[in-house]
Amino acid sequence: MIRKITLSALAALAIAAGGGAHAAGGAGHVEDYDFSFEGPFGIYDQMQLQRGLQVYTEICSACHGLQYVPFRTLGDSGGPDLPDDQVRAYAEFYEVFDAEIDDFRVALPTDHFPESGLENAPDLSLMAKKRAGFHGPYGLGISQLFRGMGGAEYITSLLVGYTGEEKEEAGAVLYENEAFSGGYLSMGPPLWGDDVEYEDGTEATIEQQAQDVSAFLMWTAEPKMNARKEAGFIAVLFLTILSVLLYLTNKRIWAPLKKGKGTSPAE
Repeated sequence: MIRKITLSALAALAIAAGGGAHAAGGAGHVEDYDFSFEGPFGIYDQMQLQRGLQVYTEICSACHGLQYVPFRTLGDSGGPDLPDDQVRAYAEFYEVFDAEIDDFRVALPTDHFPESGLENAPDLSLMAKKRAGFHGPYGLGISQLFRGMGGAEYITSLLVGYTGEEKEEAGAVLYENEAFSGGYLSMGPPLWGDDVEYEDGTEATIEQQAQDVSAFLMWTAEPKMNARKEAGFIAVLFLTILSVLLYLTNKRIWAPLKKGKGTSPAE
């Protein structure tokens, strides 16, 4: 049993070490993009999150929702970090249903983003976490652990992976996509290049927009990632110091006994 587990682990490590691309769920080709939040010390890029919010608002929100994300979190440190007045102004673009008045009203920062507008459009709140790259042998997430291959890479690859080929099946038009495991999906290309105009002057290429909105969706799925990494670093540092102190204490306590180990009782 131990031998089988060891061989499986070695095989998983070998798969993780090879290649720069990754098969997501089978046939899909996922490119390994570099994101600022990767690795134990990586953090979200505030400007990229703000650009990603713009892409989501102007393009993705027409069909997809973020029902688990409160508007107020757009002002959180470590996220888009928008000023309070901008958070309030952004929330007012939306209407939410209020059960107390049994009608719709203008959204407040304490409200959540609306749900998806279409039944066949999945909510994007947890999409990046759901596609977090737990592939490979027994779903161990080796690619994500060793190479940073996660949900953001999958979403980016999906958005830029359209080949332009189409086919009709059961009365529906399907679009070929290199990152999608089935080869074809019902969602048409959402990005065409220069779909948005970034205020910071960044060129809005398809790949740039895809990476920006993917980073934003990663934040919606893990808004406390920065704080979690800081807490983890402090915990590891504390445990390291504690281990050193315990070692030195143990060595001091047992030193007299070890020193007299060779002395006979008669002496």
